[in-house]
Amino acid sequence: MPSESIKQKLTKLPASPGVYFYRDKNGEIIYIGKAAVLKNRVRQYFQKSRYRDPKTDALVREIADIEWMEVDSELDALFLEAEQIRRYLPRYNILLRDDKSLVYVRIDYDSDYPTLSFTRRPLDDGARYFGPYTSIAAIRQALKLLRKVFPYAVKRSPGQKRASLSYHLGLDPGLEEGSTTLADYRSNLRKLMAYISGQRATLLKELDKEMKSAASVHDYELAARKRDQIESLRRLNQQIIFSDKEFLDLSKDVALNELKDLLNLKSPPKRIEGYDISHMQGSDVVASMVVFTNGTSNKTSYRKFKTRKNINNDFFNMNETIARRFKQSNLDKWGRPDLVLIDGGKGQLEAALNARDESAPESLSVPFIGLAKREEQIVIDVSRSQVSLNHALISKLNGHAAASGNFIVISLPNSSHIVKLLQRVRDESHRFAVSYHSTLKTKRVSVSSLQDIDGIGPVTSKKLLRQFKSITNIKKASLDDLSKALGDTKKAKLVKDYLMNKP
Repeated sequence: MPSESIKQKLTKLPASPGVYFYRDKNGEIIYIGKAAVLKNRVRQYFQKSRYRDPKTDALVREIADIEWMEVDSELDALFLEAEQIRRYLPRYNILLRDDKSLVYVRIDYDSDYPTLSFTRRPLDDGARYFGPYTSIAAIRQALKLLRKVFPYAVKRSPGQKRASLSYHLGLDPGLEEGSTTLADYRSNLRKLMAYISGQRATLLKELDKEMKSAASVHDYELAARKRDQIESLRRLNQQIIFSDKEFLDLSKDVALNELKDLLNLKSPPKRIEGYDISHMQGSDVVASMVVFTNGTSNKTSYRKFKTRKNINNDFFNMNETIARRFKQSNLDKWGRPDLVLIDGGKGQLEAALNARDESAPESLSVPFIGLAKREEQIVIDVSRSQVSLNHALISKLNGHAAASGNFIVISLPNSSHIVKLLQRVRDESHRFAVSYHSTLKTKRVSVSSLQDIDGIGPVTSKKLLRQFKSITNIKKASLDDLSKALGDTKKAKLVKDYLMNKP
């Protein structure tokens, strides 16, 4: 039987989409779920007549409190659920894992034949990724509806002589048939990506402007197509709404609000940027910049940096990275963060602050903090970090702060909302940096391997890797393919013979 406090919470549940959080008696979040109708979904856990497996029974017995966040649509709930699970890692989400494998929408916009697909593992391959989402069925259905408004290709069929069925159904743009140009197709994809990203109002205004422009030059066929797209999108808004991080209710994110109070910021930080350095003893040195908008990862805003010098000094490398990020041109292009998190302690934070202070004047007011790995301690420079501490909140959260020269080191329980959020940002910046470092290292080793071939230099090696992506693909390629790529049959034969004889 649920406790009286749980029963009271159940009566207050709204009939709207959202994400719900179950806590145990210690206040730890033990399960996070999403619902199209919060009232119905959460109550199901406490219905006697409803069948539950043993693991769900164990979960229900531990529930001591319920919280929830309302959102505009079920798809927004899908997105938010995925991000919150990755932040808090509730143990029952692991035990009850069923359809929680994350999926991304992938659009290789810059290729000569752009396609849309789904993947569970985003790569650093230049494609545009949207997500993550926890239900591929819901995303497939949403894209199926959008494809009628913004036709897109899902695969390339080389050698196909007749138009595909999808083209005749109005779902494929007809790039192979010459029914559209690559420029027009990419223009169409930009609108699709804008819709997925939540820029619905802006997109409708753009289409309306294009419709009127076409009508003014008497291109009534184009104007009619734009009109039909507008009408279709307005109908779709009643059926699907993609996650729009810009409009999530920050007031309901406990971690963002506690972080605001801890650092005495004017408002919860809408844009948090996280930075990390990755290298192998000073070789292939790279840095990552990850962005969290309203507490959720915003992968389209991630940036990576290849340092200008390969130096085995994280302080030097962090200084260069922050100096480049806070150039006026990049501030104009990427915007200004509300908070910067540096992966590291006092040394890394000081190097970052030195770079910030020497950069564009408007960067001086950006708050900086560090997160030291070993003890997960928050580090601030009391004179320069542009934050001040709420000592009462530190005590309330069972933490403590200690002075260390110009720095203050804050220790909070690792289970606290603030630490969970900062860990999530830090771990994502680390993952992104390591991924880029591994890519560069693989390319360098591959180029070096090809240069072992007599008559093959760095230019030819890089040309082959750009074309075939890896040594394995080069080895599998035919002599004819290699000759076409290099424009030189003699060099192609040298490469082919060398790789075929190499174990």
